[in-house]
Amino acid sequence: MSHISATDFLKKATTTAQHFGFVPLEKARRDARCKSCPKKVAHKATAADRKTDALHGMLTAGVCSYFDYKLNGIEGPVLFYSTEQVPRSGETAISLQVCNVQKSIAEALLIQTIRSLLTDLGKTDYAVRVNSLGDQDSVTRYIRELTNYLRKHINDMPASARELMKEHIFLALMHLIEKDHELAEKSPNPLEYLTDQSRKHFREIVEYLDMSEMPYEIDPLLIGHHHCYSDALFAFDVADDESQNPLYIRGGRYNSFVQRMSKTDVPAAGAVVVLRNKKAPARTPAPRMPKHASAYVVQIGFGPKIRSLLLINDLRQAGIPVLQNVVSDSLSEQLRDAEAKQTRYAIIIGQKEYIEGTVILRDLAARTQESMPTHKLVSYLKRVSA
Repeated sequence: MSHISATDFLKKATTTAQHFGFVPLEKARRDARCKSCPKKVAHKATAADRKTDALHGMLTAGVCSYFDYKLNGIEGPVLFYSTEQVPRSGETAISLQVCNVQKSIAEALLIQTIRSLLTDLGKTDYAVRVNSLGDQDSVTRYIRELTNYLRKHINDMPASARELMKEHIFLALMHLIEKDHELAEKSPNPLEYLTDQSRKHFREIVEYLDMSEMPYEIDPLLIGHHHCYSDALFAFDVADDESQNPLYIRGGRYNSFVQRMSKTDVPAAGAVVVLRNKKAPARTPAPRMPKHASAYVVQIGFGPKIRSLLLINDLRQAGIPVLQNVVSDSLSEQLRDAEAKQTRYAIIIGQKEYIEGTVILRDLAARTQESMPTHKLVSYLKRVSA
């Protein structure tokens, strides 16, 4: 990817992020609800935490930004991004954060946004690896089994791994994984210790991957630092002719990390995309955003949310700008937002439409609506927008 400059990368990345509903951190922090928020939530996130989050400190930075700029003053979901310079290497990166969304649509949104960015970058040779450590009960059960397993084979472990066991069992496992040690390959599978709730959450992410026909594999050895991650994790492996992995892409849910740092329960998931070996530019380029979107995608329910994500991507590829709030669970809230933003059409997908492969196209100006097959929507909107 040597032909892609850091400036071009950021321009595409920020444009893609905004298309999927993420707003720049600078804009989010200027929100009147943040400015009028009476109390700033204290947190304990430090520079030391930045060294352990496996995302070059940018996951920790997202937590700090959320509380330091009082984004908690915004009720409901908060989606924001920031462009970053990777510490020490100076490489170019974008960080995506989804706060106050407990459901699996948060991870699906992050994965789809990154997938769309890869398309813009001309990358087609990639695959997603996913795993889940589950909630606290799941992790407790998994740690117990993992500890018993490694203690049973302690004589077969390198001295370095045995030393790391004294600090935390995950650190020892991560070291064995890094060394491609046989003990890591045969270690307990964390998916076998998930609670029912965590299993459902992870299954929904896999259902999204199946529906999107995205190449993926379930990787039980994909784990993150024990201080940071809970529930689902994902990683993109991208290849091209010049480099085995020109982009570093990691993401996951970190509710437990936020709770530990701030003593508040804020569901949070995030992802980072790093352009390797490219220094960050002095200025972040402005995204190429259309002046006005004529349509707003409205959904209700898990299946419709996933269908909406894929439709938003299809419309984007067709050059049709749309607005959406795919993490919202309120039909009326989405329709009010569509009216307030003066979009001409609302594209509505409910459970019936999801099953039938149709959408309801509501003309918000004429107060009329019609049902049509989803595959005809792009050509119809192109025709009426011409």
